[in-house]
Parts: sequence; structure tokens; C-alpha cells
Amino acid sequence: MHHPQPHISSSAAASAAAAAAAAFDLKPAKRRGSYNCGRCGLPKKGHVCQVINTDSTPTLTSTPTSTPATTTITDASSSAARPPHHPPRQPYSHLRRALSFDDIDIRCDSPELDLDGYDSPFLGTDLDPDNEIVSGGLPAGCLWEVLRRLPPAGLMAAARVCKGWRETTKRLWRAAEELRLRVPPGAQLGFIGSVLQKCPSLVRLSLKMESDVDATMLACIAFSCPNLESMEISTSETAVNRITGDELGRFVADKRCLMSLKMEGCSNLGGFVLSSSSLSTLWLSDLYSLSKTVFNCPNLKEISLEFSRLENDTTDLCTMIDGMGRCCPRLQNIHIASVRLSHAVVLSLTAANLRGLRMLSLVLGSEITDASVAAIASSYSRLELLDLSGSSISDSGIGMICNVFPNTLSRLLLALCPNITSSGIQFATAQLPLLELMDCGMTICDPNSQNSPSDESGNNELPNSFNSKLHLMYQKLIIKHSRLKKLSLWGCSGLDALCLNCPELNDLNLNSCKNLHPERLLLQCPSLQNVHASGCQELLIGAIEGQVSDNLASVENHFPCKRLADGSKRVRAPNFLSQQSSEDDKKRRRIVGRQCCNVLVD
Repeated sequence: MHHPQPHISSSAAASAAAAAAAAFDLKPAKRRGSYNCGRCGLPKKGHVCQVINTDSTPTLTSTPTSTPATTTITDASSSAARPPHHPPRQPYSHLRRALSFDDIDIRCDSPELDLDGYDSPFLGTDLDPDNEIVSGGLPAGCLWEVLRRLPPAGLMAAARVCKGWRETTKRLWRAAEELRLRVPPGAQLGFIGSVLQKCPSLVRLSLKMESDVDATMLACIAFSCPNLESMEISTSETAVNRITGDELGRFVADKRCLMSLKMEGCSNLGGFVLSSSSLSTLWLSDLYSLSKTVFNCPNLKEISLEFSRLENDTTDLCTMIDGMGRCCPRLQNIHIASVRLSHAVVLSLTAANLRGLRMLSLVLGSEITDASVAAIASSYSRLELLDLSGSSISDSGIGMICNVFPNTLSRLLLALCPNITSSGIQFATAQLPLLELMDCGMTICDPNSQNSPSDESGNNELPNSFNSKLHLMYQKLIIKHSRLKKLSLWGCSGLDALCLNCPELNDLNLNSCKNLHPERLLLQCPSLQNVHASGCQELLIGAIEGQVSDNLASVENHFPCKRLADGSKRVRAPNFLSQQSSEDDKKRRRIVGRQCCNVLVD
């Protein structure tokens, strides 16, 4: 039987294969779609490049840190005739994240564009991003700046366009420091794991969960993000958070770089022990019946705990506050929302002696009284924010607040406090000169407004006897403040007259102020930008719009005027008599344009 013989012997074939392999290693990879020289940028056709090419190709290894990136060069060839030449990199201390798709409007026209460090699309190569052309004729640096503004779904779609785009998206994923991801219902865990594994440098993660969350998700995050510093998990109405306290405690203990943890839907924790030397911010919401709470976090500075509003909650807040004060001595901001807040809890907080406390928020504590305010004022005299919304304090408590915090307090929130009157609000604005924000929603309420005939029928006319009784309960409010910027009077149905003289006020909330009379409204606030008037009478809305437009017109009419020769009358000066330049006119037009006010009804 005849067998065909090879035309080349096996030894010759082996030597030819070795020679071909050696030639392949020496020949640079061909980049299709590029019609310009990769070294000098001139067209390739009929072009002989004069730029000296190096014989060896070094490999760059960059170590991402919070400081400017340090680059280590390792020569891959031992027989290099000339050392490779690279342009010096300038250090850049403000490294921006790669995926900034949530603030496209800010980043698109940012003048601080940088291609060094993490933002370089050619991290790990010796290519010049200004001269390298990828598929489609775009410079690599331009393509990088376009793709880095896409959301994760768009970035995955861009990777399927061509090879050049795919390589650029890979570099983007590797350079990403922050990722915000929405997990749709029914998404598999492998989907999240595949996305997280693309980002080895990830330090900030935000997940919007529309599917259930459990310990497997935490394990996936812990494995895929070894350098995670900040994690935020928010849940939709249909999603359920099944993470227990033990699982959360193990996650916090393992992530030694974790500095910020924010999580919603924590109704299944039951109890937890959090031990971390790096954690500084902790937000937990929807807590319910915690049997054990241990905070072993010596560097914790901000804590926010929101409990369920169910009456059968069995959490011992006094014990929790006592342990928090002993183990977290550096606390500066405390926010606790619970219907079980009481005067005893406030006493436990004052006994903790947190010297650095600057912001205190105790919300929905109907058993917090003026005695609680006295205890807070005696222990913490440097508060900048105080929120006692939903408490039972009265005007006497406001007086104590004004006596203790006149030089520090800038934000005061007293919404849903039924014992506060307009006199207490006026006293607070008069005695707190640094006040910039004040919330008095649902304080000046009309108890009979829900049963009034105007709500049951469309007729706004009340009987004379009923109207006379309501008139005794209505109150007027006069506020004059030079620094107040935000004022909220939502739901103050017992307010019938309002006078505001606040030159810095830019946001006013008058939602559901149903009994406020249009002829008793006076707004002398030239900086107003937003007025919320949902649920108000149409006449009141018209009065607000009229006064806002009058304020704007008064600003626009500040043009130079000149008195006549006989001194009898002031008239507008002609343009040629005006000493203002065209630049001043442009500045005036820009200022007037910013002062346009929006009356929000819906």
C-alpha cells in the first residue's frame, strides 16, 4: 500500500516552524483600521517614518493608590540594544473615577481632563494616546473620554462594536473606582459577579436592588472587591433584604478598608455585633426589634439608625445608646428615628459625654419634652444641627435652645411639633443669627380644618359662627432674618398671615397652607428661587406669583437715574449719560437671570 511522503522532512519542518515563530515574535502586531502612523501621526501611504523605534517592548505595571500613580518598568527582552524611551509622566494628585455616568453634564465640559494614572486608556502599554488611532478613525484618548461617560449597560454594548472598542472598555473596567448599578428583578448572582470582577480597583459601590438581597450577595461583593471603601445598598418596594446580623457583622469584620456602609431594608438583622477600626459612617434603616446591638467602632463619626414605626418594636434604645457612647467616642453626627424615643433615651445620650457631637437628630419621639431639651443643652453646647421633629417640646424648649446655641446653631428642624406656636418660631429666628435652615412643618395646625365644610364641599364660604371660632385659632408669622436660606412651613393650616423679610432666602415651602390669606402675604425675598405652593388656594398662588415678579422687576429697574436741571423730578438717564460699561450690563443681566423664581404647584 502506497503512503504519501511529505515534501519536507520533519527536521526541516521543525526548523522552519522555529524560524517562523521567531519572526512572528519580532514582528509587531498589525492594527487594522489605522491609516496613520502610530509614531508620528502622518499618513502611512508613501511614508517613511523617521522616528526611532525601540527593539524591546517594556511592560508597564501601575499600582493604583490614592497618591499619584507610581510606574515600574520591567524590560521584557534581555538583548535590547538601546534602552526604551518614554515621555515623562507628570504626577496628578486629583485622580478622578473612570465611570462617571451619573454626572455627565458636569464631567463633559470639565477643563481638568487627564490621561495619566487611572484615566489613561493605555495603562500597561507604551502607546501614545494622542497618536494611536482605533477602529473608526477616533484617537484613543477621545474614545476613552466618550466611553467613560456611559453607564455599565452602554459600556457592555460598546464592547461588542469592534476589537479596539473592546480593549478600551476592558481598560475602563479595570480603572473604575466607583460603580453605581441597578439590579433588575430576577437577575442572577452571576450577573453581578461578572460585573464586579471586571473592576479590580473598585473602592465605591452603590447597588439599587430590585431583587432580593441575601448573604450570597455579600460574599460575592467581599470576594470581587478586596479594596472596597464605601458600599451602599438601597432596596425597592418589592425587594426583600434577608441579610442577618451575624452575616453583616462578618462582612464588616472582613473588610478592613471599609469606611462607609449604608443599607436599607434591615428588618431581618435581629441583632448584630459590628467591629471595625476603619468604619466611619454607618446608615441602617428599617430596623426592627433588635435583641443585641454592639458597636465596636472606635473611629465611627456618623451614625444613622431608622427603626420601623410599628408599636410592638422591642428594641432597648437606652442600652444601645449607652454602648454606643462607650465604644464610639468620636461620634459627631447622630440620627435616630424611632417611636420609642423618650426622655430616658436622651438622658442616656447625655451621659455618654460625646465631646465632638455637632449634629443631633432625634425624630418621632413623642415622649421627648422640654426637660429633654434642657438635658441636651446642658451636655452639648456646640451643636450645629438639632432635629427634634415629632417631639412634644413647646415654646419654652425653643427658648432654651436659643439661650444655649446662639453662636453655633445653623439648622433647626421642629416639624410635627404640635405644641409650638408662631411666637416660638419668631423668637427662634430673632435669637439665632446663624440660622440658615428651619423646618416648622405641621406645627401651626388648625385642628378643625379636617372637619370644615370647605373640605367636604367645594364651597369656600364658611358660616359666620364657625368662621369666628376659627379666626381665634389662626396665627400670623413675621420673620426678619439676614442669613436664612430655607424655610419650610408645609401643612401649617393654622397660619393666616405671613410676612418674610429675608434677603438670602432661596427656598420657601408653603404646601397645604390652605388658610393663608393672599392679602396678608408679604414676601420681601429678592433671592427666592423656588416656592412650593401645592394644595394652596388659587388666589394665594396668584399673589405669590405677583409678588415674586414684583421683586424681580424691582431688581431689573436698578438703572442709573438723573435729576432734571430744576431738581424737580428724577428720570431715567439716557444711555450716553450712563457711566456703566457694557461689561457691567452683562453682569447685571446674569444676576437678574439667576434670580428667576419658580412657583411649584404640582
